[in-house]
Amino acid sequence: MTTFNLLLIALIQGITEFLPVSSSGHLILLPSLTGLEDQGQVIDVAAHVGTLAAVVLYFWSDVRLALAGTMRLVRGKVDTKGAFLALCLLIATVPVIVVGFLLKITGLSDAMRGIAVIGWAMIIFGILLYWADQTGPIEKTTETWSLKDAFKMGLWQAVALIPGTSRSGITITAGRMLGYTRTDAARLSMLMSIPTIIASAALLSLDVIGSADSGALRDIGIVATMSFAAALLALTLMMRLLKSVSFTPYVIYRIALGVVLLWIAYT
Repeated sequence: MTTFNLLLIALIQGITEFLPVSSSGHLILLPSLTGLEDQGQVIDVAAHVGTLAAVVLYFWSDVRLALAGTMRLVRGKVDTKGAFLALCLLIATVPVIVVGFLLKITGLSDAMRGIAVIGWAMIIFGILLYWADQTGPIEKTTETWSLKDAFKMGLWQAVALIPGTSRSGITITAGRMLGYTRTDAARLSMLMSIPTIIASAALLSLDVIGSADSGALRDIGIVATMSFAAALLALTLMMRLLKSVSFTPYVIYRIALGVVLLWIAYT
């Protein structure tokens, strides 16, 4: 795979992973619409590792708190703020792991990787994001995140296994529907992405163990590094813009892209 292809994949993954526009949908579309070589699962894992490093760095204070809480949670204690946060993240992650496993063993995950599916998901869940953002109450913050809300957001996160839905988009939608502010809904969404990305990368790694040789190390390094840089930049800009801008620009982009994809799919 050429360096240009690797950089393009890394930039797309990095920029779209945390924006509510579906990174997986864009990566599936890349070879379909451009004729470029499919990147394969080794590169997918590398891109996920890069974006994981970006979100961990950006939210390091929360991550450090959750890591410390995880140690207490393992001992059966939920007596600190960090332990409760770790428990919420665990509960929010269970649905996507269960549904993802079922989709993989049934083969439905591959069956949904079509342009029409992505197009419809872009439009439908884009409209849902707009509705939730415009009508959702503003009465909760990250500090008031509950186990009940964590589970509800986790159920919505599982819906993101439909290509084109957007993991960040659907969890932010759920957060706004539950009454969290834009920035807090986005913050919770990003924190939820950490265990989800780890689980996704681990699952992909099971399929690629032994397939990556020394010649692939260069490609892996390029993709991981560039996806990290792109994801950190995109995440930083989005979190800053949310203080003054709604999710409407992302919704407009989703609907426009969805219409184009449906036109391509049905003509």
